[in-house]
Amino acid sequence: MSVLDNIKIVLVGTLYCGNLGQVCRAMANMGLKNLALAAPNLDGDWELAERFAVHAQDVLRNRVEFSSFRDAVAECAVVVGTTVRSGLYRQHVKTPRELAPALLEMAAHGKVAVAFGREDKGLTNEEIACCTHLLRIPVDTGYESINLSQAVLLCAYELFSATGEYQPPIEKSDPAVAARKLQLTDMWRNMLLEIGFMKEDKADHMMQGIQRIFSRGVYSDDDVSILMGVARQGQWAAANGGKEPKD
Repeated sequence: MSVLDNIKIVLVGTLYCGNLGQVCRAMANMGLKNLALAAPNLDGDWELAERFAVHAQDVLRNRVEFSSFRDAVAECAVVVGTTVRSGLYRQHVKTPRELAPALLEMAAHGKVAVAFGREDKGLTNEEIACCTHLLRIPVDTGYESINLSQAVLLCAYELFSATGEYQPPIEKSDPAVAARKLQLTDMWRNMLLEIGFMKEDKADHMMQGIQRIFSRGVYSDDDVSILMGVARQGQWAAANGGKEPKD
């Protein structure tokens, strides 16, 4: 069981089925499965919701609907309200990145709700009063309104990232050793001379630039092998006038 299984996304008064479907997709991307709708006011376009959910239709089908926000979060020990507005009781907001580690720690011991308000109005003051924590996504002050599904995706991303479950792919080829890199440089020097890219009296200067490029971009042994292959083919083409060899 993942700690994310104890995190519930709560949508309050949601208006558009398209947004609902996109929320389901965002949740599935980040390993979240529990979706609650509090007093939804949806436009009824369920076909659009299913289409926008793509391969996350199980999240959409397994949603649970409640008549009120209070009912939707009743079982949760921690209730996080998202807000873009400021005010006397909204000054202790945290960003998703700041709050995510603490939420995961809390979710290890009880259920956590992350609530998102209506597309046009957000959460009411009464609903904010039910929250134990407040969260605000940092955006440019010139335009602070975020699409519902994008807001869910940003918060879900920070939660998923904080789990440490994602492991980036590693380079399969071993790092190239100095001898191989010097061999590569020698091959390119000979090839560039043979194809007339540079003259002998300018070769040392030119190869300093080539070496600098290689140093910045040639990391793995596979990288070296590919560039050696280019040099061999270039040398062969210079020696054979660019013609394909006969069988």
